[in-house]
Amino acid sequence: MRNFNEFEVRNITFLTQKNIEYTLVQITETGFKKSILDATEPMRQYFKDCGMHDYSAQLQGQDYKVLQPTAILDEASIFTTSTSLYRPETKKGDPRIWTFNLKKYCSPNDILLMMFHNKILHVVNLSRVNIEHVYNSSILTPLKELITNVNSVAMSIANELTNNLKDIAKEWHQADVLADTGVGRAIERILGIEMNSSKLPDYKGIELKSFRDKRPRVRSTLFCQVPDWKNSHLKSAKDIVAKYGYLRLNKDGKQALTYHNTLNCVTPNSQNLGLTLYSIDKRLAIEEKKGVVDKQKMKYLKVADVALWQLPTLHDRLLEKHHETFWIEVESKVEGGEELFRPTLVEHTKNPVVSQFDTLLDTGYITVDLLLSRSGGHGDTIAFKIKKQAMPMLFPESEQISLR
Repeated sequence: MRNFNEFEVRNITFLTQKNIEYTLVQITETGFKKSILDATEPMRQYFKDCGMHDYSAQLQGQDYKVLQPTAILDEASIFTTSTSLYRPETKKGDPRIWTFNLKKYCSPNDILLMMFHNKILHVVNLSRVNIEHVYNSSILTPLKELITNVNSVAMSIANELTNNLKDIAKEWHQADVLADTGVGRAIERILGIEMNSSKLPDYKGIELKSFRDKRPRVRSTLFCQVPDWKNSHLKSAKDIVAKYGYLRLNKDGKQALTYHNTLNCVTPNSQNLGLTLYSIDKRLAIEEKKGVVDKQKMKYLKVADVALWQLPTLHDRLLEKHHETFWIEVESKVEGGEELFRPTLVEHTKNPVVSQFDTLLDTGYITVDLLLSRSGGHGDTIAFKIKKQAMPMLFPESEQISLR
């Protein structure tokens, strides 16, 4: 997929702030002319995860084509149609998709959003429709109603917890331990959550912590994660340095092999290493690549396998490092020799939109830094980083909620 333009970035950022999960497809010149598009790996994975369609279980041929009820939405109207999902008998049966009458609503090179909700596939032209303007308008349109409904579902647990905390805030409660580390535990007790050793979040997926607890900073480094060496072609960082490293002076003034470079899914780096996203196989691979010209366009083909990560592991690390949390502020007083408290304010930091992680990898907004065998003697670091302008496309803004 091509890089997003400023208009599309604004649309994606707005949808992220509304906790909307979706998939994207770019309308190619050939696809537009032939009324047929490749169902890309991220798209297939999204359809499977949301329960709409599983291409891997679909047989080849027209007899096994599936027609999915579909709604195309623009700023003011909705057009009801259907989308064809099939695998042709030719070649390897690579999955195909096409929404009927789509040409009226798009042009080649446009990027479309596809969102499955209430058993309907909703299609919106991300390159044309100003989604934030539609949502903020006083006029209730089908698109505004869709975003409102999907956001309501995404925020249902947070809204439920907010209402419970507002009820708790109406009264003073006896504090067992009211140190910063005990605020979350005290609130859990009142909510009826039993103390346990589980590492799972406290309230239906939402963590409860003191307002003053140390919070993870959302910076350019999302998290660090070594590859799945067991299933990789090269079995260690040392193997990568041995094959692709270059000589550099170490802290003792001697030349030694090292490797310090950035990888992305768009183009190989100076050592011809790059990333490839395999959504259906649920893995991200480091590969050696070479460039070839095909139909006057540069393409990059794999020369050798290097290493890989399992995508679920990366998704879990992202959520582990940046998990949805209610940061609770309380006020306290002493009465009759007992310390009492009640919650007054919550800052709600929300989960990153995980489906965007793969898209931002694929489009080069998320990269991987390999700092291996560094000359300063530091340990190896393998860090997933995000470009500053892409942060709002992955992370919804935090929200402060008064409980009084």
